[in-house]
Amino acid sequence: MITLSQLLKNVKPTEIVGSTDIEVTGINIDSRKIEDGHVFIAMRGTQVDGHDFIDKASELGARVIVCEEKPEELKEGVCYVVVQSTTDVVGEMATHFFGDPSRKLKLCGVTGTNGKTTIATLLYNMFRKMGHKCGLLSTVCNYIEDEAVPASHTTPDPIELNRLLAKMVEAGCEYAFMECSSHAIEQRRIGGLRFVGGMFTNLTQDHLDYHKTMENYRDAKKLFFDGLPKDSFAIINADDKNGMFMVQNTKAKVKTYSYQRVADYKARIIECHFEGMYLDIDGKEVGVQFIGKYNVSNLLAVYGAARMLGKSQDEILLVLSTLHSVSGRMEPVRSPEGWTAVVDYAHTPDAIENVLKAINEVVDGKGQVITVCGCGGNRDKTKRPLMAREAVKQSDRVIITSDNPRNEEPQDIINDMLAGLNAQQMKKVISIADRREAIKTACMMAQKGDVILIAGKGHEDYQIVKGVKHHFDDKEEVRKIIG
Repeated sequence: MITLSQLLKNVKPTEIVGSTDIEVTGINIDSRKIEDGHVFIAMRGTQVDGHDFIDKASELGARVIVCEEKPEELKEGVCYVVVQSTTDVVGEMATHFFGDPSRKLKLCGVTGTNGKTTIATLLYNMFRKMGHKCGLLSTVCNYIEDEAVPASHTTPDPIELNRLLAKMVEAGCEYAFMECSSHAIEQRRIGGLRFVGGMFTNLTQDHLDYHKTMENYRDAKKLFFDGLPKDSFAIINADDKNGMFMVQNTKAKVKTYSYQRVADYKARIIECHFEGMYLDIDGKEVGVQFIGKYNVSNLLAVYGAARMLGKSQDEILLVLSTLHSVSGRMEPVRSPEGWTAVVDYAHTPDAIENVLKAINEVVDGKGQVITVCGCGGNRDKTKRPLMAREAVKQSDRVIITSDNPRNEEPQDIINDMLAGLNAQQMKKVISIADRREAIKTACMMAQKGDVILIAGKGHEDYQIVKGVKHHFDDKEEVRKIIG
């Protein structure tokens, strides 16, 4: 059991009303989860303000309220801790409540626009194959060794994050690998955690509905590296112009990776097929079950992190050759007629460009590339015409369709995408708002040797239409069509 005074170890309140010498049984930012003896932290979110639920939390048994403004009416037996920013203290308090779990294992974080899930998951799979107990915190699913814990966000809130890390420690995990989204970094969801290392993948347009400008988005990512301790490492993609910017103010030991220029970790492609690539990594040849230059970058980040975590080159390359792609990332579904559908999570202009480049390198003009893609509703509208342009640039045919329209009209989103195309480009394009019909149409178009890219949803098994979540899985749809 922990006392409130212990919980406030690294917190500097502006005012405390009540005794801090009380035992705390739980900590929450959601008033609905409050039980007797809990601490309720009133967070100001983008949609709701936790201060509106202070009375409800105390009625449910909260003995401590952490807030930026005291309520007018103070309840007897409740301690009120006033701080300048609840966002800044929630991570520290959660870390202490769960016993500083990030200091009891080796925690590595991955940030960037694309590649986070692949890198974190491959590191988790690699270190497990090397005989270590590991945890994973990712967009697709969280894992505590073999136990799957469904993920609702790329990076959970600070309390859920520390709860999961504490369970990893309890299960004997030596390592944990996690994705760190720009939202989570800026909102201090990773506050209080201690990382032994971090990786930067790349920076391309995404989340501007939240960050407003690319500079804000970039600076949010940089905060992660600013906070790394002196005895940690920072591995950055030297092929991205923002790579060195990320580590300008870091105390961590900086390492670089690249397939284009001089770097600490280097690779080049020797051969490339749909089954995989043959690579030269730091002077040694290895066969891998991935395709595309962007996956060379991902594998180099994995390789570099494993080297910095003390593993030998030979052991890393041996395990790297056995690893498979992550669910919904360049995942092929082959048809009896000889065409291939590739399901991928690509939902940014850069990701579409990279995936189509990889597909075209393998197809090499011997078949058509048909792309099915859309854009999410209630999200960054400026990337919609760019997505359509990238799809058309490297495809023989494009079907623009729905991809989680949420509360927007699907046709409005499609029209925003089509607005980015000229009359010549439009000759390649048809639009079908119903995603199931769009996938079916692409499969009917495909001939032997053709490749269909079904982009945007990847591992996701749902569509949100008019605010309602419906089951929908791109892989399932293709498999139904091919029987």
